[in-house]
Amino acid sequence: MWIDTHCHLDAPEFLSILPEIIAAAKDQNVRAILLPAVKATDCQHVRDLASQYSSEIPGLVYTLGIHPLYTNQALEQDLTTLEEHIIQSLSDPRFVGIGEIGLDYFVEGLDPHQQEHFFHAQLDLAQKYHLPVILHVRRSQDAILKALRRRKIPGGIAHAFNGSFQQAEQFIELGFKLGFGGAATYQRALQIRRLLADLPIDSIVTETDSPDIPPAWLKGEGIAFNEPAFMARIAKELAAIRGMSDSEFAATVWRNAMQVLPRWAALCAGNPNFNLVS
Repeated sequence: MWIDTHCHLDAPEFLSILPEIIAAAKDQNVRAILLPAVKATDCQHVRDLASQYSSEIPGLVYTLGIHPLYTNQALEQDLTTLEEHIIQSLSDPRFVGIGEIGLDYFVEGLDPHQQEHFFHAQLDLAQKYHLPVILHVRRSQDAILKALRRRKIPGGIAHAFNGSFQQAEQFIELGFKLGFGGAATYQRALQIRRLLADLPIDSIVTETDSPDIPPAWLKGEGIAFNEPAFMARIAKELAAIRGMSDSEFAATVWRNAMQVLPRWAALCAGNPNFNLVS
């Protein structure tokens, strides 16, 4: 069975076809999906989605946060709203952390000071409530590492990791796993594939980032966007890069995700849907 640690099921691309998207993922034995919020106004919606589709995807969970790409339009009140939703969600077993938060120094037009303000405030919330974080780290790894070192954050996932080996080691030392997905299926993605091949296997988790970061084969098949059902094929290609069997890789990345997101592990513990994962 497969696990997708980063999937935006609330994206506009899925709005009219979400039942079909969920059914396709289930058919491909994707049994656990993490849905990160990107705006404070989306918090209730992602919580509702996690509950609505839990019977089809028993390991469907969510995180709450303000994505760096949305900080230009975020208001100070959004931080209060976010904290209120965090408090309300602490009793929900499907709530597993803070995210998607971080910094993006690639996209033009984003105010870096505004990004940093919201990022640091959300890290403070993660520390206050002892929650792991799902990090957006595009061209911002060093700034994020510096911010993490100033706080006691109980780990998390550096999503879509594409930094240096040295930066990867620093995230790992701070208790983070590193997310890999469709980008690694491109032969030209030499740095990502080297990281995937050489990093400790217990530092790696799988993700699609649906509907974004489509795997290499989608271009040739004329498919418009990525989706969680593709996690199975993506993960098998990642396993081949590692030189591992599909089953061994699936079990390992599952354990890695559960280790770094203990509320997710608690949800799955004792659930017969997951008794094939050791």
